[in-house]
Amino acid sequence: MGTPHLEFESDVAGRIYRYVERHGAATREEVRDAVRVAESAGAKPPRSGTEPAARLSVPEFDEYVAELLDSGSMVERDGRLYVDPGAEDEIHEAESFEYVVRSADEDDREAVADRIREVAAEGAIVVDERVADAVGHGPTSNRTWSDDAIERESALIRHNERESRMFFVAETTADEADGADEVDDSGEIIGWVHVHGFELPARSHTAELTVGVARKYREQGVGGTLLERGMAWADEEECIKVYQSLPATNEEALELLDEHGWEREATRADHYEVEGELVDEVQLAKRLDE
Repeated sequence: MGTPHLEFESDVAGRIYRYVERHGAATREEVRDAVRVAESAGAKPPRSGTEPAARLSVPEFDEYVAELLDSGSMVERDGRLYVDPGAEDEIHEAESFEYVVRSADEDDREAVADRIREVAAEGAIVVDERVADAVGHGPTSNRTWSDDAIERESALIRHNERESRMFFVAETTADEADGADEVDDSGEIIGWVHVHGFELPARSHTAELTVGVARKYREQGVGGTLLERGMAWADEEECIKVYQSLPATNEEALELLDEHGWEREATRADHYEVEGELVDEVQLAKRLDE
């Protein structure tokens, strides 16, 4: 997956962006305290190997932030700065409720992790159990997953020169509809799609995708909508091939991918243990350049 070529008017603007991107969200004061510049002329220079100690003045810092907001690199909501993934919200209607598909942000971290764990507990997905653990911890530790390079400290969404990672969520928008007794209050995250590109040059054209929907909201088109939104984003990022692996027992997900033109590339026998039983892994993929 091609990673973005980021350009900034100044080194300071780039450092502000990277701090927010790495942490997912931050207040202006948090960023101003972290992104420091060289001391003014005549001041004692910092010791070798240490960070410059001077903070930008508020007017200077605000100018850099305004530049990033005007360029569309970042957005500001409720007093916090976020990286702007440039993805617009989409309203959809299911049989008994309305929902919006939108890009996730740091405010959704725990809800996304909880939803992933809920679906994973059914034995429907395996890879995203690791993702849920990484997502749920947030940017509080420097430990990493050695096998998939998902940083525990990293933000939910990554958009830098080395990595692209995106979460879209489906969120209910109305609590009164036909069958309302089966639909929770508006604002509930009911599903997600996760697309993660890889840094290795030999796999830079690929991305791994996983998608899941809470059980009571299935068979109403939500999974297919999320899947197509994730695929569209991968295509925009110039990805050539998207893939995922599933336990053979997850017939619902396999059927969904079949319906959307995914191909089964291989099967690994007895690759998972689900509820005490050995289960095959089905490896699927879809090309975006055909």
